[in-house]
Amino acid sequence: MKSNIDTIKSVYFVGAGGIGMSALVRYFLSKGKLVAGYDRTPSELTECLIAEGAQIHYTEDVNLIPEGCKDPATTLVVLTPAVPQEHAELTYFRNNGFEIQKRAQVLGTITHSSKGLCVAGTHGKTTTSTMAAHLLHQSHVDCTAFLGGISKNYNTNLLLSQNSPYTVIEADEFDRSFHWLSPYMSVITATDPDHLDIYGTAEAYLESFEHYTTLIQPGGALIIRKGISLQPQVQSGVKIYTYSRNEGDFHAENIRIGNGEIFIDFVGPDVRINDIQLGVPVSINIENGVAAIALAHLNGATEQEIKEGMKSFRGVDRRFDFKIKNDRIVFLSDYAHHPSEIMQSVKSIRELYKDKKITAIFQPHLYTRTRDFYKEFANSLSLLDEVILTDIYPAREQPIPGVTSQLIYDNLRPGIEKSICKKEDIPDILKEKKIEVLITLGAGDIENYVPVLTEELNKRS
Repeated sequence: MKSNIDTIKSVYFVGAGGIGMSALVRYFLSKGKLVAGYDRTPSELTECLIAEGAQIHYTEDVNLIPEGCKDPATTLVVLTPAVPQEHAELTYFRNNGFEIQKRAQVLGTITHSSKGLCVAGTHGKTTTSTMAAHLLHQSHVDCTAFLGGISKNYNTNLLLSQNSPYTVIEADEFDRSFHWLSPYMSVITATDPDHLDIYGTAEAYLESFEHYTTLIQPGGALIIRKGISLQPQVQSGVKIYTYSRNEGDFHAENIRIGNGEIFIDFVGPDVRINDIQLGVPVSINIENGVAAIALAHLNGATEQEIKEGMKSFRGVDRRFDFKIKNDRIVFLSDYAHHPSEIMQSVKSIRELYKDKKITAIFQPHLYTRTRDFYKEFANSLSLLDEVILTDIYPAREQPIPGVTSQLIYDNLRPGIEKSICKKEDIPDILKEKKIEVLITLGAGDIENYVPVLTEELNKRS
């Protein structure tokens, strides 16, 4: 980084409201910097950042950049890859000699001098990293953490420690962001192909993870999910451990699921912790929990601290996030937006509610992802009893001719209840339906409809 972070007076974020960017906004606010930025739309998160002291606006306009952010010598500009290159404010900064860095680059610099405990993978990384951060933060070890979701224990995606040498980081493979990191230890949860708009092929995606494993520092460790198609290329002096739900160096035994509770025994090469209760009792968290416990154990959390931390873990916003849970109606929202994530999500719900009708509202995320995986999406969604599809959420993309939610709809299993609607019609459509278990799935703005759906379903329960 050209300018030392400590000598920078102001930081300007182009795309301030993203979950990863907002953690950096909070970090620089905590350091007493002038923090400002642009985001396309207001959200609960941007409103929180403004309340915490950030100056954020929603119109692409150079005149709205604060004067304190117009000196190239003292201002760092942080960019998210989701912002188009021709963005007017970005063009201004580029033409006037400002230092512009990607979010991941800045994160890599901030965490370079700490022991980075990173969690990478196609899915599971947000829950696993947030769980690991909670285990360490509430233990005598403590940690700083940059998370990819809002922790329900702390109502933030940034945890700060004055004394701990550890930083828990969600390592994002999008745009090869995780190549800026230098982990002390890393978990890799999954390598199912994704982001093929960036990588082109599944092989290139896998190569990106292989390169990431070379960045783990000697003396550290890689904790890799058993059975994934990745050949680690670690430096000498890096230990490799495997994990999964039922087998590997770290795994669970004596799994007990019932009455809305899950208990496991955690087993590792040098440890056994019996009767761990999961604070968020869904079966996918058994595997996430094994990885998080392994990370916490290898870095000094005690057995008792681990048991207390797992029991008190409250989860992450939009990750298996129960909104209503009673004998008559269950409603939850989940961020799952990749076929294998949806498969895991649906299987976990089915395990909890074997005899109930399960309905999902799914908003596909990105035209390219829908084009590349529509058959896999249909396959995962076909495990449900009813599927309601909305239009594709475009995020950073332009429409692709012929790529619509109809592709998924046409490939759902015969006999499944299915429909397509505009997202704004969902509340009205739901009024006509008998609901037992409902889940909203997707990483787009489907979440904005969760409060009104909660209100409607609460009237029935």
